[in-house]
This record gives sequence, C-alpha cells and structure tokens, in this order.
Amino acid sequence: MDRIIITGGKPLKGRIPISGAKNAALTLLPCALLTDEPLTLRNLPRLADVDGFGHLLNQLGVSITVEGSKPDEFGRVMTLRASNIASTVAPYDIVRKMRASILVLGPLVARAGEATVSLPGGCAIGMRPVDLHLKALEALGAELEIAAGYVKAKAPPGGLRGGEIRFPIVSVGATENALMAAVLAKGTTVIENAAREPEITDLAKCLIAMGAKIDGLRTDTLTIEGVDELHGATYAVMPDRIEAGSYACAAMITGGSLELVGARKETMPSIFSGLQDAGAIIEDTASGIRVSADGGIKPLSLATAPFPAFPTDMQAQFMAMLSLANGTSLLTETIFENRYMHVPELNRMGADIEVRGRSAVVRGVEKLHGAPVMATDLRASMSLVLAGLAAEGQTEVNRVYHLDRGYERLEEKLQAVGADIERAGAG
Repeated sequence: MDRIIITGGKPLKGRIPISGAKNAALTLLPCALLTDEPLTLRNLPRLADVDGFGHLLNQLGVSITVEGSKPDEFGRVMTLRASNIASTVAPYDIVRKMRASILVLGPLVARAGEATVSLPGGCAIGMRPVDLHLKALEALGAELEIAAGYVKAKAPPGGLRGGEIRFPIVSVGATENALMAAVLAKGTTVIENAAREPEITDLAKCLIAMGAKIDGLRTDTLTIEGVDELHGATYAVMPDRIEAGSYACAAMITGGSLELVGARKETMPSIFSGLQDAGAIIEDTASGIRVSADGGIKPLSLATAPFPAFPTDMQAQFMAMLSLANGTSLLTETIFENRYMHVPELNRMGADIEVRGRSAVVRGVEKLHGAPVMATDLRASMSLVLAGLAAEGQTEVNRVYHLDRGYERLEEKLQAVGADIERAGAG
C-alpha cells in the first residue's frame, strides 16, 4: 500500500491549478441516466471515486468514452451515453465503497421506473442515513422497500408525479436525488429546505442544459416543472472549492503564498472569511485567487454547518493549520458525529488538541514534528499532509488511498510549488 513521505518546513510559493470538483462530478455523472443522448462532462477530475462511479454506470448500461487527454494534464473529458438501461441494480460490491452511489436511485426510478440500490458505504465519519432520499421519492409517488441491505424503489403506473418535498434538515445528497428524480416527473415539484451548496447549483445548471425546467437556483426552495424527456449536453464541472481551501491552508501553514488557479471566491465565502480571520492575505488575480501568509496564524472559533456556513469538509484542514496558531481555537462539528479521527494523529506530531464531545479545543504550539501517521478518511488525510508540510523532519502518511479519492495528483501539484513530497510503495 502506497505511502506519502514529506520533509516539511518549506514555504510553498507558486501556482496550483484547481481541479474539477469531486463532489460536483459525482453528482453530474448519474445525470447520464436521465437521457438516451450523450452527456459530455469537461474538467472531470482524475480521481478514484470518479473511476468507481464510472464502473457503476457501466454496470447499468452506460457507455463511457474518454477523450485522449495527455498523462501530464489535469482533468478529463468524458462522454457518457445511456442509450438503454441494461440493469436497474446497483450492487453492494460497488456501492459499499462510495457513498455517492446512492445518487443513481432517483435517475433510475425517474427514467426506468424502478431501481434496486445497495445501502451505501464511504468514509467512516459517522451515520449518514438515506431516509431523506427515500421520503423525497415517496413524495413523488414511488413505492419503497428496504430488504437484505438494498433499497427497492418502483414508480407508479405512468411514472413519477410532481409533489411537495420539505426536508426537516438540510441534506445535500437527498436534495440531489430529489432534483434528478423530479425533472422527469409529471407536473410540478417543489423542494423546500433544499441544500444550497454550489454543487447543487452546478447540478441544476447541468440539468437545465439538458432541457430541465428548474427555478430557485442558489435558494432553499427549488421549483421543478417536469418534462417528458431530457436531451444530451456538454457541461464543465465547477472548480473544487474544498481542494482550493485545502491548498489555501497549505499556504498559511507553511508561511507561503499560492495562486489557486481557477478558484471561485463566490463558492467558498466562509472558507475565505475564516482564512482572513486567521491572518491570510487574499487577492483576486487574473486566473483565480492568491492566498498568502502574513506573519503568524491567529486562533479562530468555527462551527461547521450547511452552505453558506463553514463546510464540514474543511474542518480537518483548518484544525491542522490552527495547531500552529498563536492562541487557542475552538472547532465545533455539527454535521457528522465521528469526524475527529485525525486528532490522535495530529497529536502524535506535537499538536495539542482536546476533543470535548462535538467540539475540539486546539491549543496552538510553536512547532510540529514529523512522525508516521495513519489516514482515516479523505479530509483527515489532507490534514496530515498539511501538518507534514509544516513539521520539522519527515512525516510518513499511510493509507493514502483515501487521498486518491479526492485530490487529483496531490504530490505533483505540491512538488511544483516547492514541497518536498513523494509517493512511495509499502515500507
């Protein structure tokens, strides 16, 4: 199993291209199931999760072609075509590896009238039940059954029908599934308390490009007028705001300056607000955004919450950065109940972090020290890389397959801006 070896202490300076967003890509891929015409996605990141989702779509009958991108290029152009739905079963052996697989449920029921989807897996960061996904489909007339670890859904005669969906809590995945199901439902669907994440807007824009009728983008109320069919389209995946935020933290924790090429400030308001409060200098450039350290890191008090508040996917990276702050920070995790598994590993490197229920007290230390550490989930993995970039001596990050799920060619991007980082085989 691969490891990443980092010798820290070097300020990072230069330009880092921001790849297409993982979370947006995994939402756009199942849109191919909604039409028999080709859907071409540009700026698709080279990630294990994207490849895994492609394998799942292949199982369902989607043909996939990738344009001849060069090995040294970031991103891909992929064309997907579901001329016929060959299967409506998403099996356990694929779905268990990736939470986003549940997003084939809505499109399959909408177009094929039925779906059998294994209950999903993914990172072990806490319970992420699918009940809101199921209630949304029930509101559109679907009949549902859970048996032997599978969700079985069937549309009524004549197909799904429009309805009113009100989520008791904000759910990104449930909003995405409801949106994809509603675009082919007969009549009008209103989704209230919908998630407002930029990836939801990206999904809606792609569906509109395919012929869907959706109002209320960027708000918590989406109105969808069902259409008889969708057509093909070409659509570019939005830049990854979490990747951009992660590299912004890399600039801060190393005392460097990085231009995040392609980053969009409007998709990450709370991230940039937090960085500025921590002492970052943030400037717009012709190609994106520059983030520079300006002396020491200031302590923060942050709580994760749905967009536009601070994202749970940035909590671990900010924690690593704040471990070197001049003072004590308080981070509170409100989304997932088990998202502090990186704390013992950061403490192994000399951080002073104490978990108190849903909160973590981060007492800034003068320096971190390199150590062998173990990655536990995707964003936790990046927090250990960030700590390694700033630490004295050598850090060895194990179980880096988590990183490969969400960061395209991480070592190459960091090497290009001065990091001493390399991938090695099992030790």
